[in-house]
Amino acid sequence: MSSRGQSRAEARSRSEVRRRIEELRREIRRHDHLYYVLDRPSISDAAYDALYAELGRLERAFPDLATPDSPTRRVAGTPSAAFPAVRHLAPMLSLDSVTDPEAVRQFDRRMRAALGRAPAYSLEPKFDGLSIELVYEKGSLVRASTRGDGETGEGVTANVRAIPSVPLRLRQEERPAPRRLAVRGEVLMPKRAFARLNAELRREDKPPFANPRNAAAGSVRQLDPRVTAGRPLVIFFYDVLVSSGTRFRTQPEAFAALREWGLRVSAENARAASLEEVFGYRRRMERRRAKLAFEIDGIVVKIEDFAARRRLRTTARHPRWALAWKFSPPGEVSRVEKIAVQVGRTGVLTPVAMLSPVSIGGVTVRRATLHNREELARRDLRVGDRVRVVRAGDVIPEIVERVPRPGEKRRRRFAMPRRCPECGTKTVRDGPFELCPNGLACPAQLVRAIEHFASRPALDISGLGPRTVAELVAAGLVRNVADLFRLEESDLRPLARFADVSAANLVRGIDRARRAPLARFLYALGIPGVGAKVARDLAARFGSLDRVRSASRDQLVRRGFGRVISSSVAAFFRRRENVRVIDLCRARGVSIAAAGTARGPLAGKTVVFTGALASLTRAEAEDLVSRLGGSASDHVSRTTDFVVVGEDPGSKAEEARRLSVKRLTERQFVRLARGGGGNRARSGPATPARRSAR
Repeated sequence: MSSRGQSRAEARSRSEVRRRIEELRREIRRHDHLYYVLDRPSISDAAYDALYAELGRLERAFPDLATPDSPTRRVAGTPSAAFPAVRHLAPMLSLDSVTDPEAVRQFDRRMRAALGRAPAYSLEPKFDGLSIELVYEKGSLVRASTRGDGETGEGVTANVRAIPSVPLRLRQEERPAPRRLAVRGEVLMPKRAFARLNAELRREDKPPFANPRNAAAGSVRQLDPRVTAGRPLVIFFYDVLVSSGTRFRTQPEAFAALREWGLRVSAENARAASLEEVFGYRRRMERRRAKLAFEIDGIVVKIEDFAARRRLRTTARHPRWALAWKFSPPGEVSRVEKIAVQVGRTGVLTPVAMLSPVSIGGVTVRRATLHNREELARRDLRVGDRVRVVRAGDVIPEIVERVPRPGEKRRRRFAMPRRCPECGTKTVRDGPFELCPNGLACPAQLVRAIEHFASRPALDISGLGPRTVAELVAAGLVRNVADLFRLEESDLRPLARFADVSAANLVRGIDRARRAPLARFLYALGIPGVGAKVARDLAARFGSLDRVRSASRDQLVRRGFGRVISSSVAAFFRRRENVRVIDLCRARGVSIAAAGTARGPLAGKTVVFTGALASLTRAEAEDLVSRLGGSASDHVSRTTDFVVVGEDPGSKAEEARRLSVKRLTERQFVRLARGGGGNRARSGPATPARRSAR
């Protein structure tokens, strides 16, 4: 064939490929909209997988035809050092908030007087999340930013792109997209997902989030978009800030446009033709509040007609045509009896409010964390104050407000101690935290370090609870974790908490822990920033303790770990005392099994879990993988062998599909663990792989 003929053939081939790529993108976006926004999937996961895989193959074969808004690029992005300041296209105003029904009646009277008629109202649930602006140009998402001060926010575009319910390109089948569109929405985390996330954080010895709103905000503000991608976030949109060349007459018309563009709108929105209907809507939402998937703290009442809004205008901070009618604060009233200060395993001093016992949802609450110095100062809570207490996300006790009493004389402000309450060492400041720098010479830090070392996700030494550990430390029997491995029954019997049987049981438990899988041992060491998942990744990527010990920060970064964690790991193994304790453990009979040396049906395999499992806890499932010779990881990569998909999975299921990693249902995983031939598993799970947004 002549060079001219070959060129025509290649051009014809590229033209066909380009058309097919565009067709696949349109089809995938349509199915994403049906799944994430409308909750009405129309094809099976296997069919969706086939479309997605074909698009990925074509884009890899023709990389110049790949575009930033392709569905295959959703969970892209690398860690960012900081969030840029972004000026909003239009002010993101706050709403005037009221709790008194009479204030709502007064609002209605003002609206009637200003408009000369009875207005119709648009009603919405007042979501308790993170307010955010998205900007689309020619239908493509170009920018996302937090509300900030209403004029300027933080640019979080890479993170928002990772949220599955956010279209990277607007749908235009029913309504053309304006040249420029700015919309406002609320980033939320479902209550059930919040509870699962906090349980996971606690397993990793990380501080849990106080409530779903903080969890959503913290997830969006992650410096690494891959962390955001792993969090089950949803955005509901409720306002059009800028729409070039397009004007709306009413709020329902704007909602319809948002839906047609593929932007998720709450199904709880309604309209009211009278004030009585507004009151009825509020009563219904307050009754249903506990059953809703997302946290709400009231309703939003807006004039429906946009021309009327323009007549009413806004103040410098609030629109005159809308208000937020907040629910009465939930929870129960208690009294702050004392503010205690706890010293954590890493030396962080945490103020804790000790409360008069109060029952909330059938659980007796006696304490609530006050987080840190700055949060305590902001709330200005003092001993003797009456406070309203809730269980955030139905789990964590939280003080939501002080309940003042007329004429009360409050006690002096509480100040964080300048010396550690446990060892007397002068504290140092680290941002909003006070730290005891005395390390394991501080009894509280030593006790908590040993508790952590013996905990179930670590070496799982039964019988080493907080009181037992405190007694061992107080008696001088244990000065570091290596001292556990020289304890004998004769050492324990004289102690108050021990008899012959309990002493023998503890010594047997310590003996069983002498053979430790590498991942568990790394986690047990309590390296700052290294939870159970990071420990498993370290074990999987380095294989032995000596390789982890000798790795420099740059080597850790090259293996895929973030700079903060890499610096922490490298610094830990540079400290002589840490190395000495590890060597003592080995000298006293601790054998640290290299990753992948065990035999079993998962030998040498890397397994990732996403979603809730019915028959196993996450810790049990990951422990099973380790016992069968495999490695459980938190990150999906091309070297991952299986992704086990449970109920309500996160974005790891999507990443597995993108990388063509084999996915297993829980049943298939259990069969494989029992040697039942899991290699015959289909690539698609029985539960929808795209359920991460719900």
